[in-house]
Amino acid sequence: MMASADLIKCCLDSIRNISDHIEDALIYLDAGCIEAFQFLGAYPLLLELGARAVCSLENICSLDTVVDWKSNLTQAKKVVVITSRLLSDSHRYILRCLSTHTAVLHCTVFTSISEIAHSAYIDSPLGPDAFHEYESLLIQDYEEIIRKHKTKEQSSPQHSEFIYPEESNLSARVALENEEGTVAEACLSNQHEDSLSAGLPPISSGSPFDGEDTPSGAIFTAHFLYHLAAKMDLKLEIFSLGNLSKTIGKMLIDMSSLYDVGRRKRSAGLLLVDRTLDLITTCCHGDSLVDRIFSSLPRRDRKTLPSQAMQNKQGPSSVVRAPLDVQIPLGQYLVKEETLKDETSVMEAFEIFLRGWTSSESDSKATDFVNFSSIVHDKSSIHSDSGILSGSLVSTEHYQGTQYSEALLYRRTKDGTLLIKKWLEEILRREKLTVPMKSRSRNPTTAELQSMITSLSKDQSSLMRNKGIIQQAVASVLALSEPHSSRWDAFVGAEKILRVSATSEMSQSLSAQIRDLVHRSVLVSSHEQKILNRESSRGLLSFRDALLLAITGYILAGENFPSSGSGGPFSWEDEHFLKEAIIDAILEDPGAANLKFLHGLGKELEANFNKKKPDDMPKEDSSKQLAVDDFDDDQWGNWGDENADQNSEHVYDDMQLKLELHDRVDGLFKFFHKLCGLKRSNIISRDGLSGLETGFGGNPSEGKGLLFKILTMVLGKYDVPGLEYHSSTVGRLFKSGFGRFGLGQAKPSLGDQNVILIFVVGGINGHEVIEVQEALLENGREDIELILGGTTLLTADDMLELLLGSSSHV
Repeated sequence: MMASADLIKCCLDSIRNISDHIEDALIYLDAGCIEAFQFLGAYPLLLELGARAVCSLENICSLDTVVDWKSNLTQAKKVVVITSRLLSDSHRYILRCLSTHTAVLHCTVFTSISEIAHSAYIDSPLGPDAFHEYESLLIQDYEEIIRKHKTKEQSSPQHSEFIYPEESNLSARVALENEEGTVAEACLSNQHEDSLSAGLPPISSGSPFDGEDTPSGAIFTAHFLYHLAAKMDLKLEIFSLGNLSKTIGKMLIDMSSLYDVGRRKRSAGLLLVDRTLDLITTCCHGDSLVDRIFSSLPRRDRKTLPSQAMQNKQGPSSVVRAPLDVQIPLGQYLVKEETLKDETSVMEAFEIFLRGWTSSESDSKATDFVNFSSIVHDKSSIHSDSGILSGSLVSTEHYQGTQYSEALLYRRTKDGTLLIKKWLEEILRREKLTVPMKSRSRNPTTAELQSMITSLSKDQSSLMRNKGIIQQAVASVLALSEPHSSRWDAFVGAEKILRVSATSEMSQSLSAQIRDLVHRSVLVSSHEQKILNRESSRGLLSFRDALLLAITGYILAGENFPSSGSGGPFSWEDEHFLKEAIIDAILEDPGAANLKFLHGLGKELEANFNKKKPDDMPKEDSSKQLAVDDFDDDQWGNWGDENADQNSEHVYDDMQLKLELHDRVDGLFKFFHKLCGLKRSNIISRDGLSGLETGFGGNPSEGKGLLFKILTMVLGKYDVPGLEYHSSTVGRLFKSGFGRFGLGQAKPSLGDQNVILIFVVGGINGHEVIEVQEALLENGREDIELILGGTTLLTADDMLELLLGSSSHV
């Protein structure tokens, strides 16, 4: 079903609304907008509207005016800047843009952060009239640059407002905030006893937020949702679950009361949910092809640093997230062998020419020439570099009206690969190409898909016509190939074992499983260090992976062991052995020093690891040394000399390092105990969410996520424990003041809405998209237009980074 409330269409229409500005202008996009426009497939639209060129704001070059799509000989007189950041953060880039293009007479700046959000943010340098203030500041700084460089007089740049929904839409019904924009980077939790990470909402302990304590992420998220609803012409009935969601809901009600008086819009329900109410779903590896793709493929490198304006004294001021733009290495599949042979012969001929040209010179200079023919086959060549010949996922690519990204979002791994195989077969028949190999089994193999990709991409015109499905197929093949497939399966197997152990009555079984996973990661690390010049063992989990599984185990312990207290779910002895295992693993893997709880110990861990390396001295040398020592008459004279003092100092350093590690690991386990106590600390979880398991006849062993349970209860017209409805002042008056006269209004039901928006503050994963769709189908409510959104798309690795990385409050 294609929702009439189409997010992609809404965003593309917003771009069309500024067509007068885009025509005959140089377009500069910041990193966040580049990502959003990539998913939207908006670049052809920009060129269709008459843009001269589309360039990167952070990588401004004077040659940007030369690359003119319209082949216009006249210089560009207009520049349009579209940014997803605060104007104060983009200011230096905008100034650099204007000073680079001195012939520009008109500059228009569009920002996805509204004027109200600029002024509402407490650390913003701009006041209530933010856009006009920035316009004056931009003109003032620009004129100062002109005076310094003594250039001829220029027309003053102009600034205008454009509220563009800041999102990377994976489909018409799945919206995410782009990762290098202010909204996604803003802090969702200031550092205090109830916080877990700057990128996650705090634990819903019941204490409300004061004005100054409200995280910046809540402010920007509220304004983002308000303007998104305005663009879609929706009047929201707002419901919330969780402390931070409740705060955002109140902000939305206040904004709606001020600006939406007397406006007739289509009614829709908005459900806000805190991510911390269900961390286990995003920490685990569910059955989703999209999750596999985003977990396996490399991401585009970040172009910018986090916002400099969002600095406070309460911990991390912003969240560094990996961009959602995955890099699909098409060069591994699309480069023909004939092309490689041709390039090899050209390189060899060029090398012979250079050697012949310098034959009269000295041999020392001749030997300095590079063997150019070897470059073609080198791993770092252009064909194997995913950054040069790569693809990306685009939401608007489709086959006969069916969008690839949207269709795969709602598919599990097996169904997704079958759908890709079906698309490839149909397109091959349409292109009148033969399938190289046919599989008798119903489940397509990666080799079968790869052969279809090769056949479809042999012809250049066929490649361009079918680039959308080729990119999706290549991404799926890589995600299902080694070593990614084995690692994913190892995670799934370990998580199943932890779940089974957690459902048993013996907590020792769960702690033993976690300890065993840590020990295995140590063995893998030691084995890899002993075997030189070999690739790492495939499918085996690293120490970081073991820590992620430990987080999963502690959350499961808190959910299944009623006796779990502030001291942890396990006995002192079991936890002591687990701590020792983690300390040993850290000493064997100095790369773990980039985790937050080990900050500042990188050099010490590296030095300790290097001391433990086996001596590479040959055996005959050691025997000679032994013979010399046998005839040394002054062996007792070493007592108390400098070497002995140095050895004792090394012993002391090792002991000091271990003591420091014990302190750091104790802090880590306090954080584990906080995760274990989520169900106890969350008022909503403690008082109500347990009812979601049995309130509609569900089975706790099914392992469904929170969104599935909530949506099932909403559609079944059950009361969701802890769900709060936010009504406006007028609405409260009708329900209370006029109720005595029989004019009161009943509280609206979320399940009665034809359009439902679910937004998870903190992020969602692909598995939840599938479960939400399954909840609609199981309840027979395919007629509902449901839009699922979140702060970001989370993988299990992203959760580890949030909980133990630079954004953590460990």
